[in-house]
Amino acid sequence: MNNPPVSAAAGGGLARAARYLYRLPLLLLHLSIGLPAILLLMLPPMGDLRVRGERLEHAVVRWWSGGLMRIFGFRLRRVGTPLPGATLFVANHVSWIDIEALHSQRMMGFVAKQEIRGWPLVGWLASRGQTIFHKRGSQESLGGVLHEMLRRLREGHSVGVFPEGRTRDGHAVGPFHARIFLAAVEADVPVQPVALRYGPRGAAQPRVAFAPGESFFANFVRLLGEPARSADICFLEPIRVSDVEGRRRIAELSRERIVVAMASD
Repeated sequence: MNNPPVSAAAGGGLARAARYLYRLPLLLLHLSIGLPAILLLMLPPMGDLRVRGERLEHAVVRWWSGGLMRIFGFRLRRVGTPLPGATLFVANHVSWIDIEALHSQRMMGFVAKQEIRGWPLVGWLASRGQTIFHKRGSQESLGGVLHEMLRRLREGHSVGVFPEGRTRDGHAVGPFHARIFLAAVEADVPVQPVALRYGPRGAAQPRVAFAPGESFFANFVRLLGEPARSADICFLEPIRVSDVEGRRRIAELSRERIVVAMASD
C-alpha cells in the first residue's frame, strides 16, 4: 500500500482545532452519561434480558463502542456477517481503536497484552469487556490464555484475537502466530477472519497506527483531532477447522483472506 507518512499534515491546524472543539464535549458526554448508563444496563438482571435475540449487556456494549468510534470521526461500515455462537474472530491489528471497531459490531472477549490493563479508560473498559490479558514473552501466561480461550469457546462464547501479536505501522499485515489458533482446533469451532480497514483500501492505516514512540494517550488525543474517515469492519469467509490440516495452515489462510480484503473496495 502506498500510504502517506504518519507525519503528514491532517487538514491543517485550524481544522484540527475545530474538530477538537466539537468532539471533546461529545466525548465527555459519552463518558460521563453514556458510560454509567451502559454499566447499569450490563448488571443483572437487566443485562440478562434479550433484545432481538441478543443479550442486553452485549447490545449496549455495541452501542457504546459504535458511539465512541463516531465521536472520533469514523464512519462505520460492516461488510459481511459475523458468525453467531462460539467463534474465534481473528483480525489485523493497527491500534487500540481496533477493539472498539470490533465491539461496535459483535460482542467478544479479546486476548490483549497485559499493559492495556493500565491504560486510562480503555484498560478499565477492556476488563469489563471480558478481556483475557496476556503477558507477552511469558510461556506460562500464554498457556493460561489458551486454557481460558478453550474454556470460553466450549461454553459457547466468542473470542477475538490479533494473531500478529502486536500493533504495526499500518503499511502491511504481519505474519500470524499459529499457536493462538490451537484453542479453536481443540474446541472445534470456526475461525472467522476480520479485515479492519481505515480509509479506502486501508489508505489511512498509518494515520491510525501508533507512530514510533507514541504513547497510548498521545495516540488517543491525536486520533480525536483527525479528519473523518471510513472504517470498514469486514467479516470474511469463515474457516471450518475440520476442513484445514493444522493450525499453521489455518493461520496462513486467515492472513491471506485479510490481505486480499485490505486491497478490495
